[in-house]
Amino acid sequence: MSTDYWYDGADPAVALLHAVRRFRAADQEMRRRTGADMGLNATDTEAVRHIISAERAGSPLTARGLADTLHISTAATAKLLNRLTASGHVRRAPHPGDRRSVIIVATDLTHDEVDEWLSPMHGRMLQAARDVPAGDRRAVIGFLDALVEAVTPDDAARDH
Repeated sequence: MSTDYWYDGADPAVALLHAVRRFRAADQEMRRRTGADMGLNATDTEAVRHIISAERAGSPLTARGLADTLHISTAATAKLLNRLTASGHVRRAPHPGDRRSVIIVATDLTHDEVDEWLSPMHGRMLQAARDVPAGDRRAVIGFLDALVEAVTPDDAARDH
């Protein structure tokens, strides 16, 4: 019996897991390249992603919210924000609903860089999703959600 990682290589379902691993590796490399192109380390890149996502959702992040999102200390977040501010990627702005608080927003430079480097890729990803037959999308979503559940610790699943 041949084995493939921890799986029986003869099981045809293992090909799906290989495809997921290839995607994850390509995604990690894309994030590394994008961060390097923007002059950011991995944590900085992840922070920028969350900051922009929160802005687009209409719920900009505070420093505390970013710390919670990234699962890092407030001291580490302060250093991260100092780096991102110094590099021109983010700025602090008054909170629209709480004058005592400050939100973190991505600068126009950051939005331009992200749009330049990621928009073509996002378009290709959307096209790949559109190319999945409509009748198969639910199965793909179910498979990916089952993988999320499989890798999520039981205590984390209970917390959500």
